[in-house]
Amino acid sequence: MVENTAQPNAPLSPDAGLLTTSDVQAADWNPESVLSTMPHRPQENTESPVPFFHMLERLKTTKRAGWRRFGIDHGESISDHMYRMSILTMLAPPSLSSRLNVPHCTKMALIHDMAEALVGDITPIDGISKMEKSRREAETMDYICKELLGKVGGGLSGEEIRRVWQEYEDNNTLEAKYVHDIDKMELVLQMVEYERSHEGRIDLGEFTWVAGRIELPEVKAWCDATIQERNQFWETIGKVPISHLGK
Repeated sequence: MVENTAQPNAPLSPDAGLLTTSDVQAADWNPESVLSTMPHRPQENTESPVPFFHMLERLKTTKRAGWRRFGIDHGESISDHMYRMSILTMLAPPSLSSRLNVPHCTKMALIHDMAEALVGDITPIDGISKMEKSRREAETMDYICKELLGKVGGGLSGEEIRRVWQEYEDNNTLEAKYVHDIDKMELVLQMVEYERSHEGRIDLGEFTWVAGRIELPEVKAWCDATIQERNQFWETIGKVPISHLGK
């Protein structure tokens, strides 16, 4: 089961958020599957947002899983990823910002991976179908927005958080498409930064295919500049990196 029992602000454990064999095989997975394992389960159906605040801590201590196959055991957390995404959304160039609701995009970036607080960071190699991943995340968002936030008044309502998350999932609005591109852009940035910080001992070119999936030309320009930085780095150390661009 995806279990995260790390104490607040403690170093991230190597197995934080990892999916086990039982997670992959559990067709009957539901939020209760994880909640029942938590030593401090959040109180439900209260008028206070504090239980929800505690739930968000799991995003700080659950790591993004894709890097671990390359020996990066103490890498970014889910909230690390969402934080930089939210900053990137604010820097939309004029050609985009004139057409976008930028504050809404920032809100979406901060919400889009919220379900991973219980679901964990599911990657394509985990053997969980997109449909099953979507089911788990939708049920988790229902739990968060109804059981933890349903009776909380003031500020952003649980219903609105659920709508913003669904908008991202449906990917029909320009705002959602922008945030999807920002999601990919943030991954490309992190890929290059890990390669540089490991001085070329790790080649993360397996992830470069993501760059080819960016749709909006403004975000594509940022990504192209980042890929150029990557190529220049590998050239300086005399190596040819893996690249799946265009695949």
